[in-house]
Amino acid sequence: MENFNGTSNEKYVNPTKGFESYMISFETGAQLEIMQRKDIHDGVKDPNIEHIGIAHFAFCVGSKEKVNSLIEEYRKKGIKIIGEPRTTGDGYYEAAIADPDGNRIEIVV
Repeated sequence: MENFNGTSNEKYVNPTKGFESYMISFETGAQLEIMQRKDIHDGVKDPNIEHIGIAHFAFCVGSKEKVNSLIEEYRKKGIKIIGEPRTTGDGYYEAAIADPDGNRIEIVV
């Protein structure tokens, strides 16, 4: 990532899920997570099933309370909730929705 002025964390490994990732952070505050799972299949377009390609987009909203309130707002609007608020194995608080095209969008702290 040195060509893009990003700084990587140490590799995160979740052996239970067979998941590995690096989080690349940039001076602007943007982050890029590069993930790999050996059981991911190609050609699947379901936000609840991991697939090759872009896994999800994530937006940091600043607090757990904001994540929770946005999920309730989205629920009232009929937006499909595909992940209830939770703390992940690598310490992020997140929830997830599906956009109209079925793309996974995570709301995180």
